Amino acid sequence: MIPKSEFSLQQSCADLFKKQFRELPSIIVRSPGRINIIGEHTDYNEGFVLPAAINRYAYIAVCKRDDDAIHLYAVEYKALLVFKLNELGQKKSEWTDYIIGIVDQLKQAGSALSGFNLLLDSDLPIGAGMSSSAAVECATIFALNHLFALNHSKIEMVKMAQKSEHNFTGVQCGIMDMFASMFGLKNQVIRLDCRSLDYDYMPFQIGEKQLLLLNTNVKHSLANSAYNERRQQCEQGVAWVKEKYPAVNSLRDITIDMLQLIVEPKDPLIFKRCKYVVQENNRLLMACEALQNGNLEKVGKLMYETHDQLSKLYEVSCKQLDFLVTEVKKYPAVLGARMMGGGFGGCTINLVLTESIPALIQMLKPAYKKATGLDLSVYAVGIANGTELLID
Repeated sequence: MIPKSEFSLQQSCADLFKKQFRELPSIIVRSPGRINIIGEHTDYNEGFVLPAAINRYAYIAVCKRDDDAIHLYAVEYKALLVFKLNELGQKKSEWTDYIIGIVDQLKQAGSALSGFNLLLDSDLPIGAGMSSSAAVECATIFALNHLFALNHSKIEMVKMAQKSEHNFTGVQCGIMDMFASMFGLKNQVIRLDCRSLDYDYMPFQIGEKQLLLLNTNVKHSLANSAYNERRQQCEQGVAWVKEKYPAVNSLRDITIDMLQLIVEPKDPLIFKRCKYVVQENNRLLMACEALQNGNLEKVGKLMYETHDQLSKLYEVSCKQLDFLVTEVKKYPAVLGARMMGGGFGGCTINLVLTESIPALIQMLKPAYKKATGLDLSVYAVGIANGTELLID
């Protein structure tokens, strides 16, 4: 799938906004989707993650109104929805929840708001594991922060976006997606400590290799999946260990030996979940060291290990994701691959020799169609800047 050019999407937003609302937008903001090199399901366990913003975006165009009405228009759905600022409620529609949830958070923070017109456009595929929802939330809060001169810091906006997702969509997500979307830097990955929110940027030098996302076209719905259940299982494991080791606050503080001693006898399933998270944190630290040493083969090997455990221990993969990872292992041009995101669908992330991509896709597409009955979508992505103001 070839994205629209960044300029054409910006211009399209302005043109469509004028057509829909009969005036030009005051502000246009774009916020990127994200990838995560390694470190999956570790963020809500106070672990480490290694995400980056990508060059696919949600665009928000906005201007003030002279009343207390909120008019929202989504280009993809060709839908206009209208709300009153003091009558937001919940669950208006799937796409508006991400925007109205942000407005609700701003109101709870005491921000002075009035009515506004807002248009949403995007070249991020929905349900593919690139965090299109976080991109919409970050773009919305960034735009409203500027429009109403609210002076919230980036980290304040990230935290409100996370709370919005918790409260309006029911997904008890970690902070990684919003953080990566807001704080991304071109050609840099972010090593983020999800406990302290300390972070540093690491150059992502991959030479003649490319990050390739293979979309299963199986849409995941995290709120209706086992995502929240996994979080609860991890919390239960921590609670059991904490009874014996009071200093423990999260899986970040726990060793495999502790899990084997305390959790495994009580519940082998919860032991598997916790074991995955502890080992994934260790893999991430090894991947960071490998990146610093330019050892991409090691990074790729760790990606394969992560997928194997996501599938067998954490059990958040699906047969389509497993098929793609198993299939690319046949090709030496693929250094590493794993499912990316919450799971149960979406994309695999692959580190591939650039010159081999056309031949790889030519072989994979028919094989995937034959095995699953689904079409395979392919996205070559670059690492981009985070949330940005385009027009002010």
